[in-house]
Amino acid sequence: MAESLGSVTPEPLVSIIMNCFNGEKYLKTAIESVLNQTYQNWELIFWDNQSVDNSADIFKEYNEPRFKYFYAHKHTWLGEARKYAIEKSKGDFIAFLDVDDYWFPSKLKKQIFLFSNMDVGIVCGNYFLKNERNQKTHLALKKNLPTGWILDQLLQVYFVGLLTLMVRRSALDSLEYGWDPKYHVMGDLDLVIRLSVNWKLHAVQEPIAVCRKHGANELVKHRSRHVNELEIWIKEMSHVNEIPSSPNFHCIINNYTYQKAIDQVLQLHKVEAFRMSLDLPLGLMRMRLWLVILTPMFLIKKLKI
Repeated sequence: MAESLGSVTPEPLVSIIMNCFNGEKYLKTAIESVLNQTYQNWELIFWDNQSVDNSADIFKEYNEPRFKYFYAHKHTWLGEARKYAIEKSKGDFIAFLDVDDYWFPSKLKKQIFLFSNMDVGIVCGNYFLKNERNQKTHLALKKNLPTGWILDQLLQVYFVGLLTLMVRRSALDSLEYGWDPKYHVMGDLDLVIRLSVNWKLHAVQEPIAVCRKHGANELVKHRSRHVNELEIWIKEMSHVNEIPSSPNFHCIINNYTYQKAIDQVLQLHKVEAFRMSLDLPLGLMRMRLWLVILTPMFLIKKLKI
């Protein structure tokens, strides 16, 4: 179904997609983490989404032939920007690193090894979450990541961190379409779940990267958009036989209801949020939502729920 590693080159080319919009604050750390990789056959596709800070100057300081700079013809949402960046890539495998995250040196080497199984189209790994406000770090995923044919597990709990995601090019090409440009904050979930219908997922169980949490992450800034995108995705995937027929498709629907209710709380529509909570099964998710509804707004804002 897919080419072996050795059929491309002894060390196949990995295209690293780095989308940037005003990312100067953490950019050097992200770039250095690519340069420090023990696996060296890579190219870095840097898609500048019309930044107005020093991001371009920082990137161009490096005299590195594997660095490839592209300036967007217009500013776009992330999904469209990622699609354009992928189109510029040439690697047999594609990895993703945002400018505010960084990798550990053995990240690529550990992951490329797992693609030796020709049925594997996706490889991910565990990672650390770093709170930039208090500098505390904790492991993102407490249990071992499931591997193999795991569509059902992904629908139950989506655990793939974009900063650890690597995709086989032939797997991406096997889809009707690749990265969907209409999704700004959940394009990776869409892609990984569609891939998992026909491709296995493998995982590096130990942490291989660090994801910064700093209050300006796209998912935090665009919570309402995330809810809207999730609604669109559920409607679209309802027509893909393998996905709605999964026994865990209802988990995605419940998550959508929960996220939409939280968004209603943040918009001061607590009565509507409570009404929506009744659509959730009686359990931890509904109890957690009730707790948020009962929490004073000043505390919700302080806790950044």
